[in-house]
Amino acid sequence: MKKLAIIEDDRLFNEALYQFLVQSEYEIKRAFSFAEGILLIEEDIDLMIIDINLPGGDGLALCQRAHAFNQIPVIFLTARDEEEDMIRAFDLGADDYLVKPFPMNVLLKHIEAVLRRTEEEKNIFHYMDLTVDFDSRRVTYREQEIKLTVKEFQLLTILIKNKGQVVTKELILDKVWDQSGAFVEEHTINVTLSRLRKKIEPDPTNPKFIKNVFGLGYVFGK
Repeated sequence: MKKLAIIEDDRLFNEALYQFLVQSEYEIKRAFSFAEGILLIEEDIDLMIIDINLPGGDGLALCQRAHAFNQIPVIFLTARDEEEDMIRAFDLGADDYLVKPFPMNVLLKHIEAVLRRTEEEKNIFHYMDLTVDFDSRRVTYREQEIKLTVKEFQLLTILIKNKGQVVTKELILDKVWDQSGAFVEEHTINVTLSRLRKKIEPDPTNPKFIKNVFGLGYVFGK
């Protein structure tokens, strides 16, 4: 089930969106201010629905952060129909822009279209300043290409594919080394992970991408 975030300060409209989208079989997270919307960016959200005018901040700035953090798709729902606002929204990474009022079924079609495009592009992963193209096996950080070995790329891939979840060393052995570990020492994983961190982390001693979960394994993204 796809997870959507609604960031809208009009509580009646927020509730109407919530009820309609839940009935349309989406999981919904809600926020009513800029600050609450910022917190949702770090969750595993498939698409954000944002109003431009929000208490405590600008929906356009929220869109920019969502796009920079993890390329989260954004649809704006707003009463502002000025061309300048629309152009700025798209320049900051918005995927769509609907002017209130509109039929709910029209919104649903726009959501489906954005999610479909996102699904088609999912072989390219964005997180903060890190980009991984799984088809070409190309990794870049702040647009600078990073050369990874086959095992380093496979390790990074399994961590990304399980973003936000703990990946055990046993699973890594099975998926990356294709064996139970009888001929691969735990030290091999540690060395490969250390090399990977040195290549992709701005500060390997304080990693922001790949973190240890003591006694369990590793997690990407949280």
